[in-house]
Amino acid sequence: MSTKWPSKKEIERMINKIHKEDLWTMGRPENPTPLQQFRFDLQQKFTLYILRSKITQKEMAERLGVDETKVSKILRNRLDEFSTDRLITLYEKINPKVKLKVS
Repeated sequence: MSTKWPSKKEIERMINKIHKEDLWTMGRPENPTPLQQFRFDLQQKFTLYILRSKITQKEMAERLGVDETKVSKILRNRLDEFSTDRLITLYEKINPKVKLKVS
């Protein structure tokens, strides 16, 4: 299965939607630790999934088996109450073929 990259127009639409809907309220920390970077990258995968799938937070919550508040926190990069293991477990629900690598 090959990955089809979104068109430039689709990427611009996604970026505009992120800014318009304030899906990304906390950015990557300046000089992040490797763990902070990993968690930030994982959060971005949730955000891209919801944008590419064109689903609501409610639908995402149903797929993940959590309430909408949790999805909102993930999408806004408010991850303090989520362990890294929990984030990975949730992400596996929307991408069961996820592979983790340490480089």
